[in-house]
Amino acid sequence: MSSLRIFSSVASKRHLKLSPTSWRAYATPATLKHQERDPQLGDYPDLPWVSNQELPARGWWDQQMRRNFGDPIQEYDEVLSMWGPDAPPVPPHKALFQLSLAISAFAGFGFLCQYALVPDRPTVPREYPYSGLVRELGGLEENKASEETNEDIDE
Repeated sequence: MSSLRIFSSVASKRHLKLSPTSWRAYATPATLKHQERDPQLGDYPDLPWVSNQELPARGWWDQQMRRNFGDPIQEYDEVLSMWGPDAPPVPPHKALFQLSLAISAFAGFGFLCQYALVPDRPTVPREYPYSGLVRELGGLEENKASEETNEDIDE
């Protein structure tokens, strides 16, 4: 019963809407284990995961790399330095929403141009007597395209 209570409190914190039939009961409650430090680092300080691109631009000994003299270097400096991948200024979920909004606006404008802004035909289509001149042109069978044969090409 206690594992169900723990899971329901976690589910409510994450705003999950799960039915009781989809819950999974564990014999022991699941706990988040702290990731162990790499033993090769020894007593090197555990620095926070913050990109140098997010730091203020002024007030540093090295303005380009945004570091002071003697500051310890992050373990993943190649990822978190100024030359690493750009830190996104817009959160990914918001960027996806904006991209889908732009694509739907573009598609909506295309459908508007295709179906709503197309003018009506300026003239009435021509009507011929006798089923569209079938009798005057010799009938439908005589007006079919003749099939090409290899004999016509060789001549």
